[in-house]
Amino acid sequence: MTPSQSRAARALIDMTQPQLATAAGVGLSTVVDFEKNRRTLPQETIAKLRTALEAAGLEFIPASDKGVGVRFMKPGEPVTP
Repeated sequence: MTPSQSRAARALIDMTQPQLATAAGVGLSTVVDFEKNRRTLPQETIAKLRTALEAAGLEFIPASDKGVGVRFMKPGEPVTP
């Protein structure tokens, strides 16, 4: 997950940075710094953020020749960490 995907994901579900921090079990400054590209986070921390957003019903589209993205998960589709 990229910082821009995180911002876009939150926008899709009207989630604030403090709400994401709480849902992921990380500090607010971690979310803010990640989304503003201020620092690189450990993959474990990015996974926590991603898992929290996926639990809210979002799916991340991996990098391809068309870029990266985020979308709503299909109803009934299992959440994968």
